[in-house]
Amino acid sequence: MALTTGIITNTRATGTAATNIVVSSRNETAAPASVVVQIFVVPSTTLVLTPIYVTGYIVPAYSADIRTFTVSGNIAYEVQLVNNTALANVVFSTFGIDEFGNLVQEQGFPQTKMTVIPALTPILM
Repeated sequence: MALTTGIITNTRATGTAATNIVVSSRNETAAPASVVVQIFVVPSTTLVLTPIYVTGYIVPAYSADIRTFTVSGNIAYEVQLVNNTALANVVFSTFGIDEFGNLVQEQGFPQTKMTVIPALTPILM
């Protein structure tokens, strides 16, 4: 089951802009989890949804992984996540943080606010 935040507007015109986003993954089971994160941005120069990060990693059993990604200078972004391990239960969240390290409340997405999608968007090169 893949998840997406949907496209999040990231300008000061609509509140506080995030310079970074924090992606948190919490594995609640005894099996290690294989996680993939894809992050897309919409640069103001092209206005085209563009992949900027694709990363995969293992979240060990009963542990958490927290990663930070830079999205500053873009007018919007989207985070897509998937747990590829059938026996692992992973809970995700993403939050925007401003240049001072403060949470951007309107850019907070616990898993319950994310949308289920059939699969991650294919990255075409």
